Amino acid sequence: MKSIPVPLQQLDPQLPLPYYAHADDAGADLVTAEDFTLAPGQRRMVPTGLAVAIPSGWVGLVHPRSGLAARHGISIVNAPGTVDSGYRGELKILMINTDPSESVSFTRGDRIAQLVLQEVAQAQFIPVDTLPETSRGVGGFGSSGLSSAPDQYAHQR
Repeated sequence: MKSIPVPLQQLDPQLPLPYYAHADDAGADLVTAEDFTLAPGQRRMVPTGLAVAIPSGWVGLVHPRSGLAARHGISIVNAPGTVDSGYRGELKILMINTDPSESVSFTRGDRIAQLVLQEVAQAQFIPVDTLPETSRGVGGFGSSGLSSAPDQYAHQR
């Protein structure tokens, strides 16, 4: 697995550094710097006590934790959140409670999100009069159908 150094400033030295729960994990766990409760439907900007310097040519993507989503309906409003390489402020997670009836409480140090680093390229946008043809064409949302997989996948059903 590729490794890249990421300078990190601990704004709150009592909190742990981001860490990978398993050796092959893509996302490093981020924790909350404060206690808080999310009421049903509530969203909140949650500080992590960290600032990072993502290297140029890379992006930090902040993903929800699947266990929080499955057990409590907790997600990230702008998932995945984007941490651009030029940003040097505190990482804050814009969390939301999608559960219609239950509040969820968090304690300082609880894992709330994951940070995934990904290499990026910038597009060179080139105006053209027409785009190359494809089999899909202009078909958008729902254009591939909803009821079943195409016949070419019938053997997998």
